[in-house]
Amino acid sequence: MEPRRNEIDDMIVHEKMQAALEYQNEAWADGMADGIEPEIIADAAFALAMRETIRIHGEHGAEAILDALKARLLAGEFSPERQLQ
Repeated sequence: MEPRRNEIDDMIVHEKMQAALEYQNEAWADGMADGIEPEIIADAAFALAMRETIRIHGEHGAEAILDALKARLLAGEFSPERQLQ
């Protein structure tokens, strides 16, 4: 059976997310290798992400995304101790 269109779209988004995370990891490693503290790299990453999010979705859209991120944070999604099963 062929995957439905939505399943294919989901797979494409997942693959793009994996590639984007790899790029982010490389940039993070490059910054660390250049002696930039992780806190500064994280702050710069958040600032750039927020600027782009606001550019794309506007301030109200960005606020909604932040609310969703807060819920995910409180659910432990970003915890380094989180175990995926």
